[in-house]
Amino acid sequence: MALFETLRNDFSDFVQQCLKSSDITTFQKKCTDACSNEADRKAAIDLALRDILLVTLSDDTPDKVAALESYITITIELCRKDLATASLPVMLLSDIFDAMTLDKCETLFTFVENNVAVWKEDLFFSACKNNLLRMCNDLLRRLSRSQQTVFCGRILLFLAKFFPFSERSGLNIVSEFNLDNHTVFGDEKIEENFEEPMEEDDKIENKIQIDYNLYRKFWALQDFFRNPNQCYNKIHWKVFSAHATSVLSAFSSFKLEEQRSCTTSEGKKDKTIETAYKETHYFAKYLTNQKLLELQLSDSNFRRYVLLQFLILFQYLNSTVKFKAETHELKPDQVDYVKTVTDQVYALLSETPPDGRAFAETVENILKREEHWNAWKNDGCPAFKRPAQESGENDEPRKPKRLKRRIGDMIRDAQSSGKYQMGNPELTKLWNLCPNNLEACKSKDRDFLPSLETYFEEAIMQSDPAAMVDNEYKKVNDGNFGWRALRLLARRSPHFFVHGNYPINKLPEYLETMIKKIAKDRPQLQTDVKTDADETPPTDSNEQEFNDDVLKQDSDQVESENIDNKTSKLNPVSREMIAKLSEVLKGDWEKLATKLGYRQDEIDFFQGKPTQFEQCKTMLEIWADADEDASVENLAYILEGLNFTEAATMLKS
Repeated sequence: MALFETLRNDFSDFVQQCLKSSDITTFQKKCTDACSNEADRKAAIDLALRDILLVTLSDDTPDKVAALESYITITIELCRKDLATASLPVMLLSDIFDAMTLDKCETLFTFVENNVAVWKEDLFFSACKNNLLRMCNDLLRRLSRSQQTVFCGRILLFLAKFFPFSERSGLNIVSEFNLDNHTVFGDEKIEENFEEPMEEDDKIENKIQIDYNLYRKFWALQDFFRNPNQCYNKIHWKVFSAHATSVLSAFSSFKLEEQRSCTTSEGKKDKTIETAYKETHYFAKYLTNQKLLELQLSDSNFRRYVLLQFLILFQYLNSTVKFKAETHELKPDQVDYVKTVTDQVYALLSETPPDGRAFAETVENILKREEHWNAWKNDGCPAFKRPAQESGENDEPRKPKRLKRRIGDMIRDAQSSGKYQMGNPELTKLWNLCPNNLEACKSKDRDFLPSLETYFEEAIMQSDPAAMVDNEYKKVNDGNFGWRALRLLARRSPHFFVHGNYPINKLPEYLETMIKKIAKDRPQLQTDVKTDADETPPTDSNEQEFNDDVLKQDSDQVESENIDNKTSKLNPVSREMIAKLSEVLKGDWEKLATKLGYRQDEIDFFQGKPTQFEQCKTMLEIWADADEDASVENLAYILEGLNFTEAATMLKS
């Protein structure tokens, strides 16, 4: 015992050092060296953590909540290292909540909400779920349902996120009612022998008359809402129907009006009344004093709560419940009464301000959804699964997709041969005719300027007096022809930049002068053109032969690739190979799933399988069936890219 206490004290020192440095590895080494027995080591660490918690709770520091959050985070990491009991973090949280005020509990509960994914891990879920439920229930007992409504809602939402739908502790499978919820009201009539004086503003013309009989019938209905099975009794049904008719008649005779902000004598709005109207209050339990009933019936929220109780009761009476007794069935006249009163209740809800119609429609939609949940419970609360994909009987087997050559391999081969791969055979041929863009632009084939002789041929003929062409019909008088002629002369003619001493007033006159010079030089141009023509054909012939060779080589390469693609067959992944791969990849299958293009919701679906082997196997089977590119070669290529060498080697062998 003394040795254990010494070990406990040593571990307390280690925990304090770990909280300061957050060095789990050093802490693990010290604890392992101090105690080799795993059971004793865990027990000593658990007690040491509790001792440190007492010290932390006793310190009155402003940042106590932050310190406690860091403390619980370290505890979680210790559990993951198998140094502490898996249920310890939640047990420590329960002790912390018991020792703190409600304000600080509400602040610390944010840490619990943010770590819901941690509590749902396999390591913590089974060990902590009962402790978490007990902790939340203890908090709910401490909270006031009317004062800390938001905190209560946060706790219930956390439980809904933490536990799955099929968790038995939150289902009420046998449809039990809270029979302990008794409503106590006065059973003696209050005699009032005097009336209090009323001001003019307090007088209401359509004021409802509240007598003791209406008061007694109204609050007596709560016993039927508490235990709806009483309505299947003939005597109790008569009492319920009579009370319900009287109460609903009182609601119909005294209808509420939309509240409006009144104005003072000075013409300003009474902001106090308007603000009070906008505020919403929540009451977990209403008072049952006879004097308050008149005011309660004037409250729109109070009316809605009562009318909603009627609708919930009627839905239960008409619904099929698995654990309901065979004798609990309404008679035909009772069914008609329920239908009539249900329509009356919806009408009263629509007439109750504010936004009565919208509220009634919302309630109706919610109750329709409740029917689906009721059917789900009657079926035994099955787990939610994705519907299986229906396959037709006459579906033809999917033809294997032609294996495509990888883009990386195509680009690598093109670069090694000094060519460009454009992704299309025709574009590839066209681009590789002249891979050098600058040289291609300098090619004579891209020179589209006409020669001076060709462009001015008609104008030269018109300038001859023997042609007898009127001046107005000559080409030199055409502005479009003149603009083009100037651009061509600037590129082709040496006379364009010759300085002249005589002024040129009009463009046609200038063009006439230039045409005469071109006509004078025409024999020399013809000689030059002839000489160029004699020299050009061999070059054109060589270029044509080069282009033909390039086109022929590219055509041969494309045809060979097509032949290889046609002759290659897809090698599918077999089920046996998937099972072997799943055994190797079960620890890293999520990384492979992301690489294969699965989204997070699909990965969550795979995680629904009980073991990592089944998760990986299901993922690979679906991929092999659904993906058209699923093959041994593609999968091996992907595995090599992810550095899964062992799996890639197994697949290739």
